[in-house]
Amino acid sequence: MFHWITQALGRAPAPLPDVPPETWARVEARLPFLDFLPVQDRPALRDIACRFIASKQFHGAHEMVLDDDMLLEIALQACLPVLKLGLDWYDGWVGVVIYPGDFLVPRQTVDDAGVVHEYAEPLMGEAWSGGPVVLSWQPDAQAADGINVVIHEFAHKLDMRNGEPDGLPPLHEGMSVQRWAQVWSSAYEGFCAEVDAGVDTGIDPYAAESPAEFFAVMSECFFEIPDLVQDTWPGLYGELALFYRQDPAPRARALFPPTPQAPR
Repeated sequence: MFHWITQALGRAPAPLPDVPPETWARVEARLPFLDFLPVQDRPALRDIACRFIASKQFHGAHEMVLDDDMLLEIALQACLPVLKLGLDWYDGWVGVVIYPGDFLVPRQTVDDAGVVHEYAEPLMGEAWSGGPVVLSWQPDAQAADGINVVIHEFAHKLDMRNGEPDGLPPLHEGMSVQRWAQVWSSAYEGFCAEVDAGVDTGIDPYAAESPAEFFAVMSECFFEIPDLVQDTWPGLYGELALFYRQDPAPRARALFPPTPQAPR
């Protein structure tokens, strides 16, 4: 185990060593969407991932033991959205909690009669405003295209920089709040209508829960299945590309060209 894991777990700080190339190769092989990055961006992502590990405190829940590969895998995914934005977009909180699988969160609802109902909701991840990011560690076999819990929750963290998450993160100079709202509202309403109609959109229907969840789901899809997002919602893809300052679709198409349709 690398000596820097003690720092990541919130103990005595230690300087960051060079991660062996074979370790990077092993971890990155489990994250094929990183191949959508331009080759020259890979060293920068590795660097920001190491600095992320040094700046946060990682905790395994339910006696889960964290290892170096797990920390690197989480850090690479968490830092992909801020690769061109800077690590300071994750300032203001320090904790990352990892559960061995889904976890339960207590909830309360009040019905029309004023009766309070308490229940436990199973979750794969949750981001708390001003607090930690909580993640479940899912076996690779359970992964699905376009589903990325880490990117999803860290997209919520970016959204929260404007206060409560509402699907409108702080936009960069030159971006239009009016255009963002127009593009996202139109896409969200259309997506919700398709979900209600039972249409298989190829996107996690959980995105229809709220504008905040739509932003988080579309962010994970932007990095994992960018060609589908661009084909289906070109305006939305353009806004995400401006916000994240990345354009993964061309390399996704080059690496995974669409299968030609058989003649009818």
